[in-house]
Parts: sequence; structure tokens; C-alpha cells
Amino acid sequence: MCDEFTESAEDQALGRKGLTRREFAAISAAAALAACAKPSNANGRDVALKEAMVDVTTADGRADAFFVHPTSGSYPGVIIWPDIAGLREVKKQMARRLASSGYAVLLVNQYYRSAKAPVMTDFAEFRTPEGRAKVMGMVPLLTEDAVARDGASFATWLDAQPAVDKQRGIGTQGYCMGGPFTIRTAAAANQRVKAAASFHGGGLVTDSPDSPHRLLGATQASYLIAVARNDDEKTPGAKEAFRTAATAAGRPAEIEVYPADHGWCVPDSPAYDQAQADRAWDRLLALYAKL
Repeated sequence: MCDEFTESAEDQALGRKGLTRREFAAISAAAALAACAKPSNANGRDVALKEAMVDVTTADGRADAFFVHPTSGSYPGVIIWPDIAGLREVKKQMARRLASSGYAVLLVNQYYRSAKAPVMTDFAEFRTPEGRAKVMGMVPLLTEDAVARDGASFATWLDAQPAVDKQRGIGTQGYCMGGPFTIRTAAAANQRVKAAASFHGGGLVTDSPDSPHRLLGATQASYLIAVARNDDEKTPGAKEAFRTAATAAGRPAEIEVYPADHGWCVPDSPAYDQAQADRAWDRLLALYAKL
């Protein structure tokens, strides 16, 4: 998860761009939306989309979420777990981009137990003292069991939607804190989730008996684990521990350390790297093509 270590790396990334945090915060919203506003599919064709904020009944209440899909037909469902800054406009744009490639996408508010989305307008808000204090009061509610319950509920909700092709598997992807949530979702809804992707995810390998990498045998998913180089420097053994666990569980796993820093896939992150983000996106589409 984002901490002082990644904050220092973000400052370095901004320095390379010739920006201060204040300057980045001023331009990030517009720049981020422009970076991921790609309304056409891989063939360059415009795709008409239908979208709405929806409520999903869970074991713990009602979760608000953003649901987007092509206007006609049925498609594989996908659950997106946001990073620590939560469901916000830049994440909606990422969901629209995925939907335009032929998916029915549910972008969830992981903080629904505490507040409706958007909890924050952009990632820059998280780096303020007020933003950090707000989120850190919500994170403790996201226990391993709570995330598993939510993941199962989100998969069940998707299967009840006409826009979702129940003959195809469900995919799930997560960013930063959302990375391990994808594995817990794959385990909780193991009959339906067939692909899971983590982008600069934290806590995939821990000493806990309930560590995500220990759950792989309870899943039927294939995995894409895209690791930030500075995360790898901090925990260099994690990728091999995950690889060993995936092999033991018989689960296919593409694991790669990208030449980019924590947060590189999200356009409103100071570490955003468009070239490497697009490369990771292409690998995501290759994973989901097998659903």
C-alpha cells in the first residue's frame, strides 16, 4: 500500500517531470482524464457504452459501484478494485476503456461501509494530511474476510445482469491495495472468477496464514502480476514466493517486474508512466481474452 517509501519515489518521479506536488495536483485531473480517455476498442472503432452508478447488496450492506458495458450484447464480467484513493473519475475512465474492448465492468467502492464514492476526487488528495487521515480511518474495515465477502457478492451481482455472459468467466483486477483483493475475490468466487490481475499490488506475499499467495490453490484463475520496480526492490523475494506458490497450486501466472514505479498504471498518480501502463494494459487484455 502507499506509504512513505512510495511517497518519496513519487517526489522523485515528479522531479524528473519538472513538477512540484502542488503543480501536479493542479494539473492532474485534466491530464489524467486525457491520458486514459480512449473510447474506441482495439480496432479503433467507437463503441457505444451504457453506464450507471448502481448498488450491490452485500453481506455487510449496500455497496455503491460504477457499472459500464457496451449497449448491446452480453460480455464477460470484470470486477475492478481501485487503489487507496478509491472510486473516482479517473477510475471510471479506465473502466470505460475496458468496457469498450468488450467487457461488462463493475468498478467498486471498497469504502462503502464508511462513505459513498467518491471518497476522494483524485490521488493528489490522498497525499494531503486530510486525505490520508480520512482514508486511514476506513482501511481497517477492509479485513480479509470482509473483502472475500464483498468479492463473492460482486461476482453474484454481475451474474444477475443481462449484459454479462454467464458462459464466460469473470475477471478481476486491482491496483495498489486492490491487488491482493483480486486473489481473495478469486478464492471467494472460485467457480466464476477465471482471471485476476494485480498492478503494483501490495501485500500479495506475507507471513500470514491467510496471505493471498497461500490462497491460490483455492482458485481456478490465471494470474497477471505486474510488479513495480521499487516495490520489488523493497521485497525482492515476493515475486519468487508467488511464482512458487502458483506452480504448486497449478495456476498459470505471468509475473513481471516493470521498469516503472509504484502507481505507474493509474493516470492521476505522480508515478504514471503511459508507455509502461499501455504495455501492462495489453497484457491485461491478453489475460481476459481467455475468459
